[in-house]
Amino acid sequence: MSLGRALHTASTLPNGQVLIAGGFNVNPLNAAELYNPSTGNWTTTASMYIARQNFAAVVLPNGKVLVAGGHNGTACSNTAELYQ
Repeated sequence: MSLGRALHTASTLPNGQVLIAGGFNVNPLNAAELYNPSTGNWTTTASMYIARQNFAAVVLPNGKVLVAGGHNGTACSNTAELYQ
């Protein structure tokens, strides 16, 4: 992992990779990384639109990840986004 973080989510994708999204490192993060358990490699991937910590994430049947809620460092979030 290129950026240490806490309060993030880890979602196993249909291809076996693990999406690590958001979390906290001094401030809430919108950054995301993919972990490939077969190779042990980390890859930076597209960021979420909103920085979030303590949020929910679920892999949908189409393979996309729905992230919702959480905290942006100032207030609780009532937003959701599809992460592709």
